[in-house]
Amino acid sequence: MNLEISQAQFGVRPPVTKPIPEFLLEVGEEGIRELISKHYDAIKQSDISHLFPQDDAEFEKAKVNSADFFIQICGGPKYFNQNRGAPQMVGRHAPFRIDAKARQTWLELYKPLIEALKEKGVTETSLYSFWRYLDIFSIWMINTQ
Repeated sequence: MNLEISQAQFGVRPPVTKPIPEFLLEVGEEGIRELISKHYDAIKQSDISHLFPQDDAEFEKAKVNSADFFIQICGGPKYFNQNRGAPQMVGRHAPFRIDAKARQTWLELYKPLIEALKEKGVTETSLYSFWRYLDIFSIWMINTQ
């Protein structure tokens, strides 16, 4: 699979399209939770770990919150809204200095995980749909040049 990372222009927020419903159907809620957990585990060992909770309990809670968000964005139950309120992700990420390099790392850490989903039988159409969402969504989070 060719998971390209779009160039991000600081201050520009391109339109973002949610993943197709088939992604959630193919991966399932538990599959999304596993994907997010593995992504966070990779983050913990990366050069962007400082952007995430350092306390183990808070880090595990962040995994749950993130999985809730992605399940919801993929068309599943509104766990995030029920537990945290409206996502408003740009505002939630404002306290953290997220630059293009941090975005690049965040996305690169997803690549092998998405490849692994393909090996589990998730269709390329669904995977590309999720990847396109991650790619553009992550541009929105950049708040530092």
